[in-house]
Amino acid sequence: MDARATGPTPDSVLQTRLTALLGIRHPILLGGMHHLGTSGVVAAVVNAGAMGFITARSFESLDDYRADLRRCRTLTGGLPFGVNLTMSRREDYNRLVPDWIRIAFEEGVRLFESAGSSPEALVGPIHDGGGILVHKCPSVRHAVTAQRLGVDAVALVGLEEGGHPGANQLSAFVNGAFALERLDLPLVIGGGIGSGRQIAAALALGADGVVMGSRFMVASEIAAHDALKHRIVASDEHCSTTILGSLGDTWRVLANDSARAVQRLEAQGASDHAAFGDLILSSRTRQRVYQRGEVEAGIVSLGPAGGFADAIEPAGRIVARLVADARAACDALAGRRVGLPA
Repeated sequence: MDARATGPTPDSVLQTRLTALLGIRHPILLGGMHHLGTSGVVAAVVNAGAMGFITARSFESLDDYRADLRRCRTLTGGLPFGVNLTMSRREDYNRLVPDWIRIAFEEGVRLFESAGSSPEALVGPIHDGGGILVHKCPSVRHAVTAQRLGVDAVALVGLEEGGHPGANQLSAFVNGAFALERLDLPLVIGGGIGSGRQIAAALALGADGVVMGSRFMVASEIAAHDALKHRIVASDEHCSTTILGSLGDTWRVLANDSARAVQRLEAQGASDHAAFGDLILSSRTRQRVYQRGEVEAGIVSLGPAGGFADAIEPAGRIVARLVADARAACDALAGRRVGLPA
């Protein structure tokens, strides 16, 4: 096997149940990213020793999806990578899920991340095909249910998560601390994590790894306009805000003019998604922000971890920096001594 894919050495402080389960060197997952989670950035993360998931829902056709899986396999030299299956609460939006799973297996993919609705319908087909399923959810209650349903690992996100953290009002580390008392499966935590020190803190807490997204928004391989990446690099920890909480559909996003327009409509009493027109449509974000670089013109999923981004650089470099900082933090913790009176 390629050295990039080998597991960590036995004495590595970053060796966890997650790295063993997925066959990776670093306990870092690049979670699904709508429209952006494609082969370029996923392969770069995988080649750096972590794990990434191509977002199936991002593609306009099954042929495009299959082609990107094949491209990722080429870019990774055959190293394992994953597929994200985001389940909608609207059943008609899930009609392609069986095809996404089938095509993934046909193209040699065995690792999956699910998010959104319950993973109950996914566990059987994925396990029957010899796959591994990591389910991402926003609350300890949902994590316990996912464990009962038979998933292989759980990713638990806090309210800081860029995107849709659900109705959860707890931070990633509070969520994680409670979950560790109730789960036996490998546990990954996410939400607001953008530094190696936080990865070390997650491991010290007892988690098996972290799931990230916002920190990688500035990766060279991300198919988004450089204007957006420069905007994120120039931002700080206050780069995000939340919208649609009044509809029970909280969404953490880049704090820009479009987000503020949505907030004004909410304050005026907008009571359903249709009231926001095309402001919240992903097609608008894809065309105007990701493709044209009009950073104020659409809603961009982003959490405060975007504030850690300080340069547009390859995803592999981001992984390397995170790992180096995490190791340094772990070493500092191990070497710390407190002098007590005799």
